[in-house]
Amino acid sequence: MKKIARRTLTIVLIAGMIAAALPMAAMGGVELSEDTDTATQSLTSDTPEYQEEEYSEEEGFPEDGYYEEAVEEGETYGMARSVFHEDQAKGNGRCKIDSSEAHLGYVGVAATESSRLKFQVIKGSSTYNYDMPNDGTPVFFPLQSGNGSYTLRVMKNITGTKYSVAYSTSCKVTLEDEFQPFIRPNNYVNYHEYSECVQKAAQLRAESADDLEFVTKVYKLICKTVRYDRQKAKTVHSGYLPVPDETLSTGKGICFDYASLAASMLRSQGIPTKVIFGYVSPKGAYHAWNMFYTEQTGWITVNYEVSGDWTRMDLTYSANGKHPDFIGDGDNYADVYCY
Repeated sequence: MKKIARRTLTIVLIAGMIAAALPMAAMGGVELSEDTDTATQSLTSDTPEYQEEEYSEEEGFPEDGYYEEAVEEGETYGMARSVFHEDQAKGNGRCKIDSSEAHLGYVGVAATESSRLKFQVIKGSSTYNYDMPNDGTPVFFPLQSGNGSYTLRVMKNITGTKYSVAYSTSCKVTLEDEFQPFIRPNNYVNYHEYSECVQKAAQLRAESADDLEFVTKVYKLICKTVRYDRQKAKTVHSGYLPVPDETLSTGKGICFDYASLAASMLRSQGIPTKVIFGYVSPKGAYHAWNMFYTEQTGWITVNYEVSGDWTRMDLTYSANGKHPDFIGDGDNYADVYCY
């Protein structure tokens, strides 16, 4: 990551509020209940209180094409990828877990079963549970709990809402650096080099002088073009996963969509970005937002300053309008899970 000059930006926010999407609940044991482990289990029907504003049209997106073409006039930033190495995966014939690149902050999983499946990532007292496909499609999950020993389990539905272990393995993780889980795609931040959102991000990166200017361009683009989808918040189903390109093209989404789109665009250009789920006071809404990292100092996001550290960025509130006094210095945010 490049060292960039000190710069201060002021971001003007308008007023409003959003609903929340709850991520995987942490659980122990080998049996899982359906209603305690999905990203949207506690999605509410609360909707933002909008102040409608007029927004100018953003410049058109690049024509469909290759990632390299989108940045041909600027510096090319190598995109960190997630790859499933079937020849290095461990398994039992029906379930395969590839931890060969655990040092890069992720694992790949593929399983073929007739029953519903979930994937469990355990490190010490921290447990993350995820839905996963049962048709053999490889999917990727972050190792976001840092260095140490992990237990990895494919969980198979056995009866009703109960799950048992279909396959389990372990791995010891020593990350190349702390950013590895947050610079590449996974099940929650799903993109590839030919994604429309990545092409747009590459265009913005090529037009930016440094990391800070690029982050600002992504921030402004999403605030201008994506509005909160009240109907989706009321009807979204358990196990929902965002499609960043769909959010970008439709210009609509819930907090999870905002956070996933922002992370996809920033990660694809080398900016470490987390998707965070947690509670926001004073109403205790369960919510999704981002944190990003740059090496610079003096960044102002929302209405408070963070120097040389992970910085909170709440695009849902910013795009749909929550007064900066609500967000304040960040003390009313309680981080629970990160992806």
